[in-house]
Amino acid sequence: MRGIEILAVDLGRAGSAAAYIAGGVVAAYILNYILFKILDRVSSRSKIIPEGAFSRHCRGAMLLTLTALFVRFVLMGKEFGEHITEAVTHITVLVLIGSVSWLVITLTGVFEESVYSKFSIEVQDNLRARKIRTQLSVVRRIVIVAVVVLAFGTMLMTFENVRQLGTTILASAGIIGIVVGMAAQRTIGTFIAGLQIAFTQPIRVDDVVIVENEWGRIEEITLTYVVVKIWDLRRLVVPITYFIEKPFQNWTRVTADLLGTVYLYADYTVPIEKIREELKRILEGCKEWDGKVCALQVTNATERSIEMRAIMSSRDASEGWALRCNVREKLISYIQAQYPESLPRIRAELETVPEEIEGSPQEKDKN
Repeated sequence: MRGIEILAVDLGRAGSAAAYIAGGVVAAYILNYILFKILDRVSSRSKIIPEGAFSRHCRGAMLLTLTALFVRFVLMGKEFGEHITEAVTHITVLVLIGSVSWLVITLTGVFEESVYSKFSIEVQDNLRARKIRTQLSVVRRIVIVAVVVLAFGTMLMTFENVRQLGTTILASAGIIGIVVGMAAQRTIGTFIAGLQIAFTQPIRVDDVVIVENEWGRIEEITLTYVVVKIWDLRRLVVPITYFIEKPFQNWTRVTADLLGTVYLYADYTVPIEKIREELKRILEGCKEWDGKVCALQVTNATERSIEMRAIMSSRDASEGWALRCNVREKLISYIQAQYPESLPRIRAELETVPEEIEGSPQEKDKN
């Protein structure tokens, strides 16, 4: 009977604790709903924060944080038995640490979206936007890693055994530091390379690069690797240390403007000045041409043909590619239509047979 009475008391205390927890959850849900209604209204009138940014990023994290706070508050000073009170208190502390860390991470998402809304990379001149986005992307990942590590360490320190173990670990911290440093040498190097990329910026998000003989755009920069979106929609994943240790081409490092070239081969009889005039006329009709550079040069001459190089400028690499293809096609069509005799050809000279050879005995015998 005594055991049944103790069990009944424990169940009653557990039920009472569950009722308080349920009340705290309901109160947190109501306050969370009201809070985000206010935040959404504020963001809709703000010129800095995009409308609905808080709801998109922080609603779940804030609800969990408020729930942990309310549960902690309603249980404060209540006695439900030594084991129940200790267990519930410990769990709420762990949940509170995790939820606050999650909330901090989601707030960085709100900040990132706010900055992205002000610095779009969809505009023509997006150099400053790409610079800021690259720095923000790398720094946000560093903050997330730091918050997660700090939260995990704080959670471990709430356990008594772990705190006691910490004294022993600190006593041998020097040896452990050396071992970990040697083991994590590449990881630390990668982390430092990520910081270098963020602040020195040899590459930025949306930069046009040539990596491993592949043309593409920088799609994503993380702390360990970079994703390059290749022109045919493949993705090239490159270690971030690659851009510190190896040479590569960056076509948009300072500006997106680019010079394009088209090579043509024609016979020596081609009227170069007419081709030069036609090139200018073609470029004036192309929307991809930015109007800065237009030139035609004879860059080589062989025993069979001459080599002409047309130079033109465009606003970026994509328009430059389209412009080059367009100019090449129209110049070839122009030469075919107007000067077909000036297309590359191979000359041969035929000599007549002398009469004395025609009347030789050998020729007569053949006849």
